[in-house]
Amino acid sequence: MNQAQLSKMALGKEKAPLVLKNATIVNVFTHSLQKGDIAIAGSLILGIGSFNGEKEVDLEGKFVAPGFFDAHVHIESSMLVPSQFAKLVMPKGTTSIIADPHEIGNVCGVEGIDFMMSSAKLSPLDVFMMMPSCVPSTIYETTGKKIGKTEIIDFEKTKKCFGLGEVMDYPNVISGGKDIYDKIDLFSDRVKDGHAPFITGLELNSYLLSGIKTDHESSTKEEMLEKVEKGMYVMLREGSATRNVEALTPFISEKFSHRLLFCTDDKHPKDIVKEGHINFNINKAILLGLDPITAIQMATINTATAYHLEKYGAIAPGYFADIVVFNDLYNIEPTIVYKKGELVADGKKYLANQFIYENNNVFESVHIDIPKISFKIPLKSNIVHVIGFEKNNVTTTNLVREVLVENGLYIQEKHRNILKLAIVERHHFSGNVGLALIEGYGLQNGAIAMTIAHDSHNLVIIGDSDEDMMVALHEINRIKGGIAIVSQGKVLSSLELEVAGLMTQKDYTHVCDRLNLMNSHARKLGVSNDIDDPFLNLAFLSLPVIPKLKVTDFGLFDVEAFKLIPLEVDEA
Repeated sequence: MNQAQLSKMALGKEKAPLVLKNATIVNVFTHSLQKGDIAIAGSLILGIGSFNGEKEVDLEGKFVAPGFFDAHVHIESSMLVPSQFAKLVMPKGTTSIIADPHEIGNVCGVEGIDFMMSSAKLSPLDVFMMMPSCVPSTIYETTGKKIGKTEIIDFEKTKKCFGLGEVMDYPNVISGGKDIYDKIDLFSDRVKDGHAPFITGLELNSYLLSGIKTDHESSTKEEMLEKVEKGMYVMLREGSATRNVEALTPFISEKFSHRLLFCTDDKHPKDIVKEGHINFNINKAILLGLDPITAIQMATINTATAYHLEKYGAIAPGYFADIVVFNDLYNIEPTIVYKKGELVADGKKYLANQFIYENNNVFESVHIDIPKISFKIPLKSNIVHVIGFEKNNVTTTNLVREVLVENGLYIQEKHRNILKLAIVERHHFSGNVGLALIEGYGLQNGAIAMTIAHDSHNLVIIGDSDEDMMVALHEINRIKGGIAIVSQGKVLSSLELEVAGLMTQKDYTHVCDRLNLMNSHARKLGVSNDIDDPFLNLAFLSLPVIPKLKVTDFGLFDVEAFKLIPLEVDEA
């Protein structure tokens, strides 16, 4: 179809291929509602007005908004490959995402990124894939692969990532470290995502000299405001484990709302099914008092502007026909979703074709030298550091506790809410095991093991007996990656994640059903209700860039001091 034909259709002189009649359109430019028809040809919107179409769909006054953006997401956290992830989120109104594949990057390197890009192309969802910036995230853990300057340059000769993924190594950025700037400088002409929890003042000034423009780690009013004042786009995150919409929404002002975006970061499929995706962020913000059109702007045009995506984020001539139809402006539950003019969801039904992308480079990712593994904790003192859970967050506290020690070994006391936590290296048969103690998880008479352990994705195991922890390890090895829950020597249930130990190519309903079963087992074994998600919260206990205490396969890590520390408390 040439430009002359498109112009005639836009002028109403010829019928458009598709016209959505009688729509109530959310205009994200003027912060208003507009009545009219939407003329569409191919992937583009031709105009708003009064049109006749070859095909007409009468919306009967229903609300219409641009397709929603998830401004920062790790698809791997859904445990679904990108093509299956699309099936889950597009009926919720999400038509585009900014994806950072650093989870699979840590396991499989650039071959993992290649897999994600190829799988994403099998669905209509627009996936703007970022290049992971911190693989590994620190030098204090063992990762499956490394992605440095050389690997990035080689990869980009044949494929090109959209931008640079979240730069988590903020201490190195702030100090002007050469290694991180070697990667940052490669993306001088593209968007660079940030990760700057609690970074303020002069340190934030230094961090922003890198050209990083976004951040999804703000958790307080003061942090959000300072980052906006200094030119950042701030994302209000609503994932499974970390939720910031409630804390930040009451302080949003129309004066700076155009610098705010929505994201999920990490959200389990069962929570997406239950709550929604980006539409849940919007609805929650509205419920907290935010103007509905402002909330929609944050999910659409704001993200498109931040990422320089000129044809996205609005319902206007020349923009892509990414369209969400819904009945209630104050409770957005999509009834129809179009992606570039194609109907992709009707009601809750996903209509696009589904394909599986095969790539042997991302399978067979669990390599553990089991005979080398021991969960015994030697201690020289009975006064120790213990990791403490924080409710509704992935940050932790640094607790000091007196524990039982006999013959130089830690002894589990059944009446104490303290468990063993192990990170077992699973990429190179090294036999590395980092051990720590944790309080507040609540598990009794059992163990849980996962190959999802941010960001290096070694094997994380939590339990109250070495025997159950070992059974869980063997089950993970048998299924070649995934999640296993064990009690009194028996495997209660497991979920096979055959793609890098992180994802499956099976349908999201299979994953949700299995997770619901495993969640039920975990609660019956005493996992605290203060733990939003028994598995996602567990996965973050190995991430050594989020305060305060974490554990890697090298041992206990003090994030604020940014160094490994002994379990015993230094009483000097």
